[in-house]
Amino acid sequence: MFSVLAKQSAEVRQYLLVTGNYWAFTLTDGALRMLVVLHFHQLGYSPLDIALLFVFYEFFGVVTNLVGGWLGARVGLNRTMNIGLSLQVIALLMLTVPAAMLTVPWVMAAQALSGIAKDLNKMSAKSSVKQLAKAQVEGHLYKWVAILTGSKNTLKGVGFFLGGALLTLAGFAGAVWIMIAGLVLVLLLSLRNLKQDLGRSKSKPKFTEVFSTSRSVNVLSAARLFLFGARDIWFVVALPVYLSSVFNWDHWAVGGFLASWIIAYGFVQAAAPWITGRKRGSHPDGLTALFWATLLCAIPAVIAYGLDINAYWALLGGLALFGVVFAINSSLHSYLIISYAKEEGASMDVGFYYMANAMGRLIGTLLSGWLFQAWGIEACLWISALFLLITTGLSIGLPRHPATSATS
Repeated sequence: MFSVLAKQSAEVRQYLLVTGNYWAFTLTDGALRMLVVLHFHQLGYSPLDIALLFVFYEFFGVVTNLVGGWLGARVGLNRTMNIGLSLQVIALLMLTVPAAMLTVPWVMAAQALSGIAKDLNKMSAKSSVKQLAKAQVEGHLYKWVAILTGSKNTLKGVGFFLGGALLTLAGFAGAVWIMIAGLVLVLLLSLRNLKQDLGRSKSKPKFTEVFSTSRSVNVLSAARLFLFGARDIWFVVALPVYLSSVFNWDHWAVGGFLASWIIAYGFVQAAAPWITGRKRGSHPDGLTALFWATLLCAIPAVIAYGLDINAYWALLGGLALFGVVFAINSSLHSYLIISYAKEEGASMDVGFYYMANAMGRLIGTLLSGWLFQAWGIEACLWISALFLLITTGLSIGLPRHPATSATS
């Protein structure tokens, strides 16, 4: 394997290092999310209480993406990626304290660090692709972004399954220690091999430049906010708690099902360039994003209506359909932001975009716990449909031909 890697170009080797780094982080992030949801539900926490555990995770993701893009342009994406890995190790160590100390404020603080770590890592990985791929060849760029995004979400699904399995086999503390050991090893490899000046801007951007001045980036960021808010409104808290409390599924079943969903979702994301027409020589633009957002819009409403007829099949079948169409939407957006981002200091545009993504997740997480506790999963699904309608409206304003830079 190492001889094969040695024959690759420097850009490909760095891309593989970035991807492997991102994979390892995502695996622990997905497992930690499932560990926290299932463990605290088992302890008797309400859905809203569980949602509050993730508030700082999502809130600091908003801040981190805004500041992290600027930091990456100044000090290099390798450093921001390694800082993210280090912070995740610290966040996991915080959860190894005795059970009596695992209070809501303490877990929220650990999740805050984890949120900072996750978005530093994600912003660094996505921005690196702009530097490592031949950005002038849009199909090449789209393929690299789709592979990175799709494989990440596939491993996030494996992480969901891993979280449920480790909780059952090793207990909460044992599961956390296993993840710490794996992540420390990845951090050491990353410190040794990742390129030192990856993504560093030649000019030192001012902090006031963190807010994008590109209309394309701003419109896409707003659409992304409502797209991911629509997913997390019913997926983060409402869905796993519903499966556990209404369908009476155990930890293995909930973790395994959500893992399978995310894994399939990741495969669809990786295949998005072929699904959306890359084989025909075309590359996606704003019209492509509008088409797929429109397809997604009605699915949550159909699921909500079907729950009164046959809750089991409406939810499971609807989840499958939602996963396929949402994955294509997500992959399209991930490509478009890399395409729109300016060549010099791409991490700033990417950071701003993922700030909007984190804001959508924050809003969705809060609404997931509150709406589910007050009105049930049907309310979560109807508000999800409303958010997707807004995403569709915003997508009308996206350029019909993807810009190669923010100034196009």
